[in-house]
Amino acid sequence: MQKTQNEKKANILIAIAHPNRMRILEQLRNDTKCNCELAPALGLEQSNLSRHLKVLTQAGVLISWKDGLRVNFKVADERIFEILDLAESAALRTVPVQELEEA
Repeated sequence: MQKTQNEKKANILIAIAHPNRMRILEQLRNDTKCNCELAPALGLEQSNLSRHLKVLTQAGVLISWKDGLRVNFKVADERIFEILDLAESAALRTVPVQELEEA
């Protein structure tokens, strides 16, 4: 069964909607990296990192390939960073709930 455009968009947004996966993407913003480099840079256990990388890869956000013993990762489409930047900008503009309650 073929996925609709809305389902594809939702899968991408779901895949990036986790703080650790956002941190992974930020690590890959300027460079391709091996999972062996990502784990210590992010302070994540290898098994936890692998789960997050799998989600991002299955959603088509990341591309992976083996190079000997290394498994390298890169972002499939640089426009994903526009989404992250927009989310960050929106988060900075959001009025905290506490401020709304005090008004």
